[in-house]
Amino acid sequence: MTIAIADFIDQFQTAVDFQEPVEVTADTELRSLPEWDSLAALGVIVMFDVEFGKTITGDDIKACTTIADLHRLLG
Repeated sequence: MTIAIADFIDQFQTAVDFQEPVEVTADTELRSLPEWDSLAALGVIVMFDVEFGKTITGDDIKACTTIADLHRLLG
C-alpha cells in the first residue's frame, strides 16, 4: 500500500487527537510531541489496523523516532 506522507500525517493527527493543533512534518520526532504517550501510541496502532489493514506493535512504534519512520512501517 502506498500512501502519501501528507495523507499519513493527516491520519496520524486524527489518531493521536491532539488537544491543541500541532504542526507535524515527516521529520517531527515523536517524543517532541506534547501528547505523545501510551494512549497516543495505541491510537496509532489502531489507525494502522483500521485505516491501512496493517498490524503493528508497541515495539514497532518504539523503534521509530520520526513520523517518517512510522510511515515506513506501511511498506
